[in-house]
Amino acid sequence: MKKLTFMFIAAAAFALTACGSRKDISEAVIAAGERSQRIDYFASHGWEVEEISERAVTIPSEFSELYEEYALIQDRQGLPLRRYAGRNAKLFTYAIKNYSPDSKKMLAELLVCDNTAVASMVYSEDSGSIRMPVC
Repeated sequence: MKKLTFMFIAAAAFALTACGSRKDISEAVIAAGERSQRIDYFASHGWEVEEISERAVTIPSEFSELYEEYALIQDRQGLPLRRYAGRNAKLFTYAIKNYSPDSKKMLAELLVCDNTAVASMVYSEDSGSIRMPVC
């Protein structure tokens, strides 16, 4: 358990620093209404992906502690998750084809609201022992 906790904390720290500070990144408007736009978003950050699922979700109006950590990662990436609190969205999940640390299957997600990317993350399929920003 201690190892898993350490890995989560280390991954969260990496995620918060990997994309620069919030002062360096302005909020992005990334078109993601079309499949090709979503694939291109990941490709622009070096990820080769294949879409495996899509589902409707509602972004919480108030963020739990865990969702707040997720929101901080989006802030660092310049994605506008907070602006879309309480709204309906689509969550697209992708298999990553060009990265597999320790032979772990990696997934990527893109949260889209009003045809705009509002959140994204890369994580391991094993309950997310590895989590990182897309950028």
